[in-house]
Amino acid sequence: MRQEETLIEIRGLKYRRGDKVIFDGVDLDIPAGKVTALMGPSGTGKTTLLRLITGQLAPDEGTIRVAGQEVARLDRSELYALRRRMGFLFQNGALLTDFTVFENVAFPLREHTDLPEALIRDIVLMKLQAVGLRGTVDMMPSELSGGMARRVALARAIVMDPEMIFYDEPFVGLDPISMGQIVRLIKQLNETLGLTSIVVSHDVQEISTVADQLYLLSNGKIVGSGAPKALREDNSPWVRQFMQGLADGPVPFHYPAPSLEEAFLDREDKE
Repeated sequence: MRQEETLIEIRGLKYRRGDKVIFDGVDLDIPAGKVTALMGPSGTGKTTLLRLITGQLAPDEGTIRVAGQEVARLDRSELYALRRRMGFLFQNGALLTDFTVFENVAFPLREHTDLPEALIRDIVLMKLQAVGLRGTVDMMPSELSGGMARRVALARAIVMDPEMIFYDEPFVGLDPISMGQIVRLIKQLNETLGLTSIVVSHDVQEISTVADQLYLLSNGKIVGSGAPKALREDNSPWVRQFMQGLADGPVPFHYPAPSLEEAFLDREDKE
């Protein structure tokens, strides 16, 4: 892949949380204009990777470049300028509960621009129209279903016309209809707005229908990458277990612990 086609470049990423190794030498490229999915078992650091890319965390070693800028070397003003080129859909939507739908979507425009209210209203209505919810403009978040709230949050994420958008588990807790709507919106918005989309998910079936490429993370490494079809046909035990949802494989059922016999003996010794 040519350098100019890569929007996010990660090389030699190492990151620890206490004694736990989250990433141990990760390399990956996220191409501009595509949908890239970050997948893996729970606890493998998928959301942590988003925080590293957006500069909320700093790597212990390695580099993360976004649009040619090394994120860890940016000062506060430079980092904030880079973040204005990003949209973020939080896992739970994170709507402001005391604001109407309109006020939630308008919030980034009021915080980061000096646009007149008439223009802000037009932009908000266009973004709500894009997610099919212009009719909810005066509703409160408590009046929305889970799927509707997620779509309003998506309208807010794109209201500043970002260059890239990050989705943190966008399908969690949604019914099949709402999930299908979000899947369609991710693909549709990516194509019509020319976005670069990075999606964290463990929903293999849904994300495989929308992603151009997948990265599968496990044990601090990338254990598989490629187009969805290629990963479904991958014979690696790690990849096969995750893509097929197998109970047995390299990812164990039991969290590491002493044997049950040792635990019983230790209790008897203490008694």
